[in-house]
Amino acid sequence: MTETRRDAGPGPGGPGRAADARRPMLMLVMATLGFAVNFWAWALLSPLAPRFQESLGLTSFEQALLVAVPVVVGSLGRIPVGALTDRFGGRVMFPALSVITIAPVLYLGLLGHSSLGALLAGGFFLGVGGTVFAVGVPFISAWFPPERRGLALGIFGAGMGGTAVSALTTVPEVDAYGMEFPFEVMAVLLAVYAVAAWLVLREAPGRAAPAASMAERLAATARLGVTWQMSALYAVAFGGYVAFSVYLPTYLKAEYGLEQADAASRMGGFVLLAVVMRPLGGWLSDRIGAVTVLTASLGLTAAGAAAQSFAPALMPWGTIAFLTMAAALGSGSGATFALVGRLAPGNMVGAVTGVVGAAGGLGGFVPPLVMGVLWGSLGSYRIGLMLLALVAASAGLFTATTVRRAVAMQQDI
Repeated sequence: MTETRRDAGPGPGGPGRAADARRPMLMLVMATLGFAVNFWAWALLSPLAPRFQESLGLTSFEQALLVAVPVVVGSLGRIPVGALTDRFGGRVMFPALSVITIAPVLYLGLLGHSSLGALLAGGFFLGVGGTVFAVGVPFISAWFPPERRGLALGIFGAGMGGTAVSALTTVPEVDAYGMEFPFEVMAVLLAVYAVAAWLVLREAPGRAAPAASMAERLAATARLGVTWQMSALYAVAFGGYVAFSVYLPTYLKAEYGLEQADAASRMGGFVLLAVVMRPLGGWLSDRIGAVTVLTASLGLTAAGAAAQSFAPALMPWGTIAFLTMAAALGSGSGATFALVGRLAPGNMVGAVTGVVGAAGGLGGFVPPLVMGVLWGSLGSYRIGLMLLALVAASAGLFTATTVRRAVAMQQDI
């Protein structure tokens, strides 16, 4: 009897059933790798921004614009990419976006770093790498049941650690091997991942492409309350993370006089903690509720920003403030998409993710520009950090009231 069941394969105890049980985890690993690799590419310009400022004589605003352009393109691009993922699936979209991102990476490394105009043009198309987030959320949501979705999406969200890898490796690679080297390495990694994704990724069983056109689906998405509620919250949680991940080296150099390599390393630490906390935020959301996790995260973000607005000594108080915000923003981002996975209709998760992801990226686009303008005109970042504290506190209050009621109504249906 035992031999018969083993040979049968798909039977309850056979290897076919075991392989089926492992497949969601394989899809999660491959999607997370794709997120990390593309985000690594997306963040290549940020660690080099201070160097470009010195070599090209950029103003504070121009430097902020340089790091913000890939962010805004990667953010707005998530809207059509999310809708396209609902239509074509992650198995097509992951390798497609990786291949497309190779072109701007090679352009920036080989040709496009000699002037601000060339950097902005390359950064515009580099933004494609930032749209990959809108592929992963619907792809992973389809592979996991609601009670495990928060943790799964949190693990996928840890792929944003690609920005930490970029922060920690880009400047040392340029110093050791020249400006072209990190871009060439990145192009190779993107190509390898694209091939692997095409060979390994599969769509979840029972997935059906929507029949409506993209315009109809986007219009339906815009009518959902969850779309705009989660967009507002993600603009604060993930937007705050993005803003610090691209602007923190500039801030630390201006406010505390740190060397570029030291500032980039500290940014890497900020990003790494946020990355680690994102799966934890998803896991906690599965157990104690995403609303509770998100409310606490936003409250801690407000406290950290308010404390840092007084520019305390970097050791230990400034470091504590930034690490508190990193942990809070990471867990808050995980909690937000735990709510998306639970509240959005199953056949519209991609479209909702696209809009919410766009809002998160745009939330990261505005603060660097504001900070650059404030430093250039006032020589101080205090007002910008106080504004972050106020926005985070308001978002926490909104979560504790309006969003909590929406979740309660959904559970009663």
